[in-house]
Amino acid sequence: MTILKTTFPRPQLLKLDRVSKRFADNIAVDTVSLQLNKGERLALVGPSGCGKTTILRLIAGLDYPDWGAIHLHGKCVSDPSTLVAPHKRNISLVFQDLALWPHMTVAAHIEFALNLKKGGRGREKRDKIDELLTLVRLPRKKAGSYPHQLSGGEKQRLGIARSLALRPQLLLMDEPFSSLDSELKQILMSEVKDLLIQLQITLIYVTHHREEALFMADRVAIMRHGTIKTVSVKQYRQQRTEKSKLQAIMET
Repeated sequence: MTILKTTFPRPQLLKLDRVSKRFADNIAVDTVSLQLNKGERLALVGPSGCGKTTILRLIAGLDYPDWGAIHLHGKCVSDPSTLVAPHKRNISLVFQDLALWPHMTVAAHIEFALNLKKGGRGREKRDKIDELLTLVRLPRKKAGSYPHQLSGGEKQRLGIARSLALRPQLLLMDEPFSSLDSELKQILMSEVKDLLIQLQITLIYVTHHREEALFMADRVAIMRHGTIKTVSVKQYRQQRTEKSKLQAIMET
């Protein structure tokens, strides 16, 4: 068992206490403990099937642990006999496929999320939609467009805008830029990172690319076979050293 602790002088937001999840004979998550503070950014790195996405689903409340407990702000939201509904956790999840609705316009996607948070009426709601479009750099003229009329980058921006409309305390991102070319991916990663810092939103970012992890996160947790193997503390002045260390770990 590995316990991840932050040195950030910020209030604790999330705690996983010896969490495990089994699917039939497969142990997807094996006795994982994790502490995450407000405003911190953590990357989960590892190969497909190692348990990264399962951890996100457990934190979001889309599934429950077979053992252990998950706490938000010190309150238990998940254990084998407790499951607080996802919409009551103030968490947003950006899926790898974005899960956009083909019958809804850009504005309707954001409005749906605002309605979940009772985000105003009439003009106030329209102003919030415009504000979110501006925040993610999606042109306002796209508000009436449908997902099939958007480029790959525009779809990503819409998915992020919809997530931010929920005003989450914690944002979970599951390989959100995997379908984009490298140039566009880097642009969006930079924009999202700046947004999270600006809005002071806590992040858990799932990827199997170590470069993405070191760019997006303060800390990197490497997963293998449902367990956290080690943690790399990201420090920009030692970035080259940290990358080499991370590469060596992943190759063992």
